[in-house]
Amino acid sequence: MAPRTDVDIGDLPARERILRTAHDLFYAEGLRATGIDRVIAEAGVTKVTFYRHFPSKNDLILAYLNRRHDLWMTWFTEALARHGGASRGAQALPPVLSEWFSGQALGGFRGCAFLNGVSEMGPAIPAVVEATRQHKQQMTDAIEALLPPSGQRRKTAEALAIAVDGAIVQAQYSEDSALALRALQFTADQLNHKA
Repeated sequence: MAPRTDVDIGDLPARERILRTAHDLFYAEGLRATGIDRVIAEAGVTKVTFYRHFPSKNDLILAYLNRRHDLWMTWFTEALARHGGASRGAQALPPVLSEWFSGQALGGFRGCAFLNGVSEMGPAIPAVVEATRQHKQQMTDAIEALLPPSGQRRKTAEALAIAVDGAIVQAQYSEDSALALRALQFTADQLNHKA
């Protein structure tokens, strides 16, 4: 699933054009590096139109994170099911992330939008930190749903979620995501034997 569809962005309502443009720019170039004037120009709207829909850049950042969350979680849960879901358990995680790291899903890969956002904004926008917490909670819930019932199910899901985040960060700065995927596979194997 890619963030954009084949729909001509110029045919979309102004708010949607702004949000899609911001999504692509914020994810590719960063929250701080992307100015509002650039979003306005690339979305093809006026400043008045922009500020009618998003009173501040912070409002646009939060709308972007909400959009990214919806796109990413939809792709993630569909990909987990495609790669075996609960029948494969934690073993479904490495091939799912391989899709994303290789650019086969969600467009190009530039790491986790939420981790990147927290790194860039930190406590300057507490709502970004909260959006990240919520996103990671839902990711952990999706991982937990893969695992067989046990007294350690939640703790195993939390450990796997941290391993997923580590793999994302490793793949983001490494020239080859294979190391991150092998490490995640090893972690999944180890936790699978203990779960």
